[in-house]
Amino acid sequence: MFLPHTDADREAMLRTIGVKKIKDLFEGLPGEHLFPELDLPPGVAEMEALAELQHIADANETTGELISFLGAGAYNHYSPAVVDSILRRGEFYTAYTPYQPEISQGTLQAIFEYQSMIVALTGMDVSNASHYDGATAVAEAVNMAYHNFRGKRTKVILSPGLHPHYRETVHTYTVDSNILLEGEETPLDSGPEALIPLIDDNTALVAVQYPDFFGRIHRFRELIEAAHQAGALVAVHVNPLALGLLEPPGDFGADIVTGEGQSLGIPLSFGGPYLGIFATRQQYVRKMAGRIVGETQDARCQRGFVLTLSTREQHIRREKATSNICTNQGLMALAAAIYMSLLGKNGLRQVAELNFHKAHYAAAQIATLDGFELVYDEPFFNEFTVRCPRPVAEINEELLSYDILGGYDLGQTRAGLENHMLIAVTEMVSREQIDIFVDALAEVAHD
Repeated sequence: MFLPHTDADREAMLRTIGVKKIKDLFEGLPGEHLFPELDLPPGVAEMEALAELQHIADANETTGELISFLGAGAYNHYSPAVVDSILRRGEFYTAYTPYQPEISQGTLQAIFEYQSMIVALTGMDVSNASHYDGATAVAEAVNMAYHNFRGKRTKVILSPGLHPHYRETVHTYTVDSNILLEGEETPLDSGPEALIPLIDDNTALVAVQYPDFFGRIHRFRELIEAAHQAGALVAVHVNPLALGLLEPPGDFGADIVTGEGQSLGIPLSFGGPYLGIFATRQQYVRKMAGRIVGETQDARCQRGFVLTLSTREQHIRREKATSNICTNQGLMALAAAIYMSLLGKNGLRQVAELNFHKAHYAAAQIATLDGFELVYDEPFFNEFTVRCPRPVAEINEELLSYDILGGYDLGQTRAGLENHMLIAVTEMVSREQIDIFVDALAEVAHD
């Protein structure tokens, strides 16, 4: 362990703040919790500790060693080397919330450009930058809709096609509140129109996913029209990469668009940090949580950037704020901005088309296997659901011997989905690797 401060340094700091001993800094804490006895192993040298940590790390198998068909919200996409190169520049790597615009123009402009690209991608009016991940973005959409109606509407309808982890996060956010959550038990094969009978004059928000958790691409115009007729808002959670190919939600009437930005140049990283996308219509901007950067002019009429609408944030409004979020991992928003600017409109479409066509090739091949069946007839993007002849956990265990990371076991999400596998195919998987996967499925299908 490297300790940068000498004993003299520590003594000087203690004198400066008027404290004699370091222990005096903790005198306000209960004595029995101050310095508990820890059952730790004997100390070792740095070289030995590093060797032990490397030994533990070597037990992990990653998408670098395995052919991956696992998605369900986190995907193995290619990130150009320049994303990480720019991200690690000291100006960005050490920067924090840019409250002082006169010394933070680079960071502020990067955030502004991110917001601008998200607005263009989603078809909305305004974007923040940003939330912690897709799950918190969905939960903040629920928060925003509730506050938009000043608590007078308390029903929120969650589509069963919304990621189960996102729905769990919404439940966590709303526990002990008067918000009523409905819609999650709607039959999966009934389509978004099945949610319409649940909408009434107490409905604040209808939340759906596009493409949904099972990979399906639904049309939401009828549902959105019904929600708007009842005065409710509609939040559409997106895979942002799919919007390189699909119609943006802003074009078919969404009031709020959320998303998981991991697919925009952010590595899997064993689960995070990720990026929560959040965009909305101009009339709801004052109820939106998160950081917003605006463009202005300085006294010399030069273009400049500042944080704006900070009166919504909890460090100013305290208990009157609509959320406890006022910032996020700015590096993740920067990574997405770099990725989107590198690829541009045409590049995003090309990557989306690769995902689309490779997934459809894989689905067509798997559908020919004895015992395997595509579950849904709806169009899909790069993810699809397959009914398997054996438990998915058993199939995935055997696929590891082929150096293949199989799809997501849907049996752990909902009753009735036992032996159902959610398979994701990205641009990182070649046609030859898809064929290897199909052959491996055929071999393990009936063992």
